[in-house]
Amino acid sequence: MKVAIIGGGITGLTSAYYLQKEMMTNQLDIEYDLYEKTSQLGGKIKTDHYNGFVIEQGPDSFLARKESASKLAKEVGLEEELISNNKGQAYVLKDQTLHPIPMGAVMGIPTKLGPFLTTGLFSVLGKLRAGADLVLPKSPSRGDQSLGKFFRRRLGNEVVDHLIEPLLSGIYAGNMDRLSLQATFPQFYDMEQQYRSLILGMKTTRPAEPPGQGHKKGGFLTLTKGLQSFVDGIENHLDEDSVHKNQSLQKITKKNHQYQLHFAEGESELYDKVILATSHHVAASLLEHNQVQKQLQSIPSTSVATVAMAFDKDQISGDFDGTGFVVSKKSGYTITACTWTHRKWEHSTPEGKALLRCFVGKPGGEDIVDENDEYIVDKALQDLNNIMTVEGYPEYYKVTRWYDAMPQYEVDHYKKLEEIKAQLEVDFPGVHVAGAAYGGVGLPDCIKQGEDIVEQIVK
Repeated sequence: MKVAIIGGGITGLTSAYYLQKEMMTNQLDIEYDLYEKTSQLGGKIKTDHYNGFVIEQGPDSFLARKESASKLAKEVGLEEELISNNKGQAYVLKDQTLHPIPMGAVMGIPTKLGPFLTTGLFSVLGKLRAGADLVLPKSPSRGDQSLGKFFRRRLGNEVVDHLIEPLLSGIYAGNMDRLSLQATFPQFYDMEQQYRSLILGMKTTRPAEPPGQGHKKGGFLTLTKGLQSFVDGIENHLDEDSVHKNQSLQKITKKNHQYQLHFAEGESELYDKVILATSHHVAASLLEHNQVQKQLQSIPSTSVATVAMAFDKDQISGDFDGTGFVVSKKSGYTITACTWTHRKWEHSTPEGKALLRCFVGKPGGEDIVDENDEYIVDKALQDLNNIMTVEGYPEYYKVTRWYDAMPQYEVDHYKKLEEIKAQLEVDFPGVHVAGAAYGGVGLPDCIKQGEDIVEQIVK
């Protein structure tokens, strides 16, 4: 069996790694080739190193509780380099004030009464409206709905606009009044159906904090040399003759029960199975089938940019102690979030230095991504100086743009995925799609998809 893996991001790398592992473990008669159109593997994972700074341009970490990522890191020999984040206070920027996220709030849902009642993030009426969750009936069980509709019904507009929406936009960079509840946080719907109230459900199901553990370490993991070392670690375990960089695929055509891959240089290769671990837009362009193209292109995506800025520590002052903040969209700022990276990830920053990483780009405000680097840095500094003091200019900065990089799981996303996969089975049997547009946007989700598809192919 000949298998082609298209795309050298984390999903494609995982597919190659686990396919090779199955081949060697079970002595399977399989050949594979991994094709990447650029000169570097890793996709959105990119680490910049500058004078002792470790600066992530894409994701900076992954959820520890989703074990597929840490399991793979250990398999490729990086267990000693896994490190947890410092768990400090996180804030929401509303108007010109940083408000601590109320203690006990889980994705914005209160589980402790005191911190929620005393926060300045909401008005008295907003707090009373959120409390209505305790008495409201559960929603009727019918189909999918938007995150916004669900949470506004349970907790009211204030809690959604000033807490839940900023937190969720950090994950999906989307409009929560369009994002699918079923495809993003189905557990909250299940909780409402079981306990009627989200607040009661969260209080009942949340595990107790172990005594004497403190709050030092958070729930995220990364690698001391940056996530690029994860990519390099996986690549080092692959057969180098099976990895092809700077190979741009133009189209895929059916040839009897196989698939002909046509490359930009004019070459072509025949394969029995194909794993499309590219963005859904690229997958659509490769498969010449109107219905499949239409279905894949119907998944919207947004563009975002990150700006990392390195300073001397004494350039930054302000009465804050935490790891960063998210921004209420109704507050009118350009940035959507900021990580005080030197506090969250101590390994990232040399002694006496500070590293800030801001995010820009949101639905309806994506034009900022097209501006030049200096403009984006100036807008970020302008926003930051509304709430803290940043003297002068950074000694180093790195702006990274990600165009159409954040797939949007809008209402009925799962129904759309079922249609896509059903169509592929009919018209392109043996072609699999995987990546952030399908089964989760985080690194562990993409890794799990690669692992699952290999299992299907081997079976």
